[in-house]
Amino acid sequence: MTLKEMIGESNRIVFFGGAGVSTESGIPDFRSADGIYSGKHTIPPEVILSADFFYSRTEEFYQFYREKMLCLSAKPNAAHSKLAEWEKAGKLIGVVTQNIDGLHQSAGSQKVFELHGSVHRNYCLRCKKQYSAEFILNSDGVPRCTCGGIIKPDVVLYGEPLDGDTIEGAVNAIQSADMLLIAGTSLSVYPAAGFVRYFKGKHSVLINRDETPYDHECELVVHGKLGEVLGNL
Repeated sequence: MTLKEMIGESNRIVFFGGAGVSTESGIPDFRSADGIYSGKHTIPPEVILSADFFYSRTEEFYQFYREKMLCLSAKPNAAHSKLAEWEKAGKLIGVVTQNIDGLHQSAGSQKVFELHGSVHRNYCLRCKKQYSAEFILNSDGVPRCTCGGIIKPDVVLYGEPLDGDTIEGAVNAIQSADMLLIAGTSLSVYPAAGFVRYFKGKHSVLINRDETPYDHECELVVHGKLGEVLGNL
């Protein structure tokens, strides 16, 4: 059965995506040759993007965060648009994403479970006042609230737990899906990668540039660029 045929007979599609979904929008992934983690770093990016580093060396955290994590000029690509189109048509019931860029919402998707948070939500650690990603990008040093408190991005740093309500929503969506479309992820980051195990529906499809540990468990595997694959449907 082809991907087009699977989509045609499915009415409760859930999309599970990672960094590879946004690379066609110009946002680098993490572990590829030209990803955020590539090259030489005095301090490993995994350390910089940890909760311990944020609280102990906040200004250095923000130097890296502004340069590497805030790609605010990026626009949704064909994959984001196709998923939003399916949701509007009533075929897709949820997007579960490991990305923090907000591009699914920019494309029009509304049922989005952001496992690792979003760069577009930032809050004061003292009074909880909210700030935009643009405010963070245009600030100097450690961004501070009008009350004087330090502002923290609402993203899940290494060493922090995922949000319980987001987990529950994502798991419920995957469990109720008749088709799970996995794309742009190496399925190597836990606990997020373990979410695909909750799928008990009919069709499982994996679209990724490289092989993953889950390839042999899917009904259909396509090695290619997600935007091209979905855009050609």
